[in-house]
Amino acid sequence: MGNDEWKYTDCLPFFRKLETDTDFSDDFHGTDGPIVCHRFKPDTWHPAQHAFYAACREAGFPDSPDHNNPDSTGVGPTPFNNPGGVRMSTALGYLDQTRHRLNLTIRANCHVQKILFQGNRAVGARVESGGETFTVEGEEIILSSGAIGSPHILLLSGIGPAAQLQEFGIPVVADLPGVGQNMRDHPNVWVTWRTKPEIPLDGLAPRMQVTLRYTADGSPLRNDMKMSMQSFATERINKGGDRMEPVGIRITSGIQLAAGAGELRLQSADPAEQPFLDYRYLEDPFDLERLRDTVRLCVRLGESDAFNDIIQERIEPTDAELATDEALDEYLFREVTTSQHISCTAKMGPSDDPMAVVSQYGMVHGLEGLRVADASIMPDCIRANTNVTTMMIGERIAEFIKAGM
Repeated sequence: MGNDEWKYTDCLPFFRKLETDTDFSDDFHGTDGPIVCHRFKPDTWHPAQHAFYAACREAGFPDSPDHNNPDSTGVGPTPFNNPGGVRMSTALGYLDQTRHRLNLTIRANCHVQKILFQGNRAVGARVESGGETFTVEGEEIILSSGAIGSPHILLLSGIGPAAQLQEFGIPVVADLPGVGQNMRDHPNVWVTWRTKPEIPLDGLAPRMQVTLRYTADGSPLRNDMKMSMQSFATERINKGGDRMEPVGIRITSGIQLAAGAGELRLQSADPAEQPFLDYRYLEDPFDLERLRDTVRLCVRLGESDAFNDIIQERIEPTDAELATDEALDEYLFREVTTSQHISCTAKMGPSDDPMAVVSQYGMVHGLEGLRVADASIMPDCIRANTNVTTMMIGERIAEFIKAGM
């Protein structure tokens, strides 16, 4: 995609730099980084996790002890950054280690309203906090507000599709059609079972321990699907559910490289009004086919003898919803949901790519002194949770900044 500084071999050192993997210490894993990685050992797996692993192996999927190995595929323990049940966020792993620095000021509870410019150079930001509005200035402004926040700020600042900016009376600073476009995610769907009364469901125990990564039938995209077992499933909040009231167990499965993309766009020039997220899930027939097939695979796995002592009945989808492709498609369009992996809304690419927003160094095209460093600059969603890759982007962009690039 024209980003020759982002080859696998370029990114690997920064993955290793940020990580301490407590299970593996080879060329693909870090040993002294601020983010601790671990995997739940099989003797700690809950019964549903053992059953899921056995069902996947029975279905012919290989054992995958290390999903972070570049050649991995199949079923095995999920890599987590939550040793002892505490997620090693960047706040813990990075920010807490640097709060003492005299050249660092942290202002919490601040809302950036827009970037300020002199000509085509970014010189500061207008910020609101506690009812007070003030200006911060800098030689370089770096947005790390995430795949929703960063494009939203760019749009409010006059950077984006000119017609959309003009619709809301925002003066155009840079006509960049790609801002808010190319919104990627991992479309996700759930298959849920009610468990037998004697099966304990512990809401405080780890809910997910084992993951299956595989290639959809007929897909040219390796490992384009990911499935996870949940030992404690609750009803959705938007259906009146409670996060600590279990209904049974669940397999969640999602497309890791979706063909379709959505968009983020303004609803108002008011910084306090959130942008509209139009996911456009399953508009591409290939995405619909893969999600339909993965639901049928989840159902088959649940029918394995490995689950005989655990599952009482399937809750969703129903037999009627599985009866035909048309019925299942109706279920999918109703139930497909986000994996919370929104990305790619200010994608990196060369200046001759009309939809690229930033260069591969994170610099906003056509402007000076403004950089973006977060999941929004991914050109496509990665085949995994976005958390660790976003950290790697931060490390990589930091090196570019130090090198004056």
